[in-house]
Amino acid sequence: MNTGISLRHARVRYGPLEALHGVTLLAPAPGLTVLLGRNGSGRTTALRALAGTVPLSRGAVVWDGTDVTRMPAYERARRGLCLVPERQAVFGSLTVRENLELAATGGRFAPALDAYPALHPLLDRKAGTLSGGEQRMLALSRALLARARVVLVDEPAQGMSPPVAARTYELLGGLDACVIVAEQRLPPGLVGRAAVVYELRRGEVVFSGEAAEWAAADPSAPDRE
Repeated sequence: MNTGISLRHARVRYGPLEALHGVTLLAPAPGLTVLLGRNGSGRTTALRALAGTVPLSRGAVVWDGTDVTRMPAYERARRGLCLVPERQAVFGSLTVRENLELAATGGRFAPALDAYPALHPLLDRKAGTLSGGEQRMLALSRALLARARVVLVDEPAQGMSPPVAARTYELLGGLDACVIVAEQRLPPGLVGRAAVVYELRRGEVVFSGEAAEWAAADPSAPDRE
């Protein structure tokens, strides 16, 4: 049986505009897959298509060998898929503690504080009052506590300092899960790791391979502009 999650010849439309033009990609499980691309490239839409929050106009989503194209987003979440969007990824009206308690089994969220110790003094703060980087730490902590089988994260290190961003990728890379992240650029710490990279441009895949292969290519080549 194939393990992981994939898009197969996926097309997504927003009204008259097509955002994905027959995209095919496979994210293995366990493992880390990076979707690279500038704003408008289709990387966020690809994550949403995998999560089921936008429908495909054509193509399929296959998870562990099963076609889940018609499975609603809430059912995918129930079966172990966790999406961390770029915005509105936490419950702003709840405290940090309450956000973590919602995600934790039996309310035990100590692993989240081990992952991000900076959250400890913020436990009684409303999540909506946190900085952008602090909200990303909280959102990712909730994903870590969920113990999901598939973790989809849009720009995980946005607003974080370089050391915290590096720690974030260590945490994501260490999960026993299929992890897919969307980024504008390949984080330096991933160059030497066994990560799969897909580069999207204008809704199409223009590169697929290992992170080291992508890094070895000339970033000024015309097809990356």
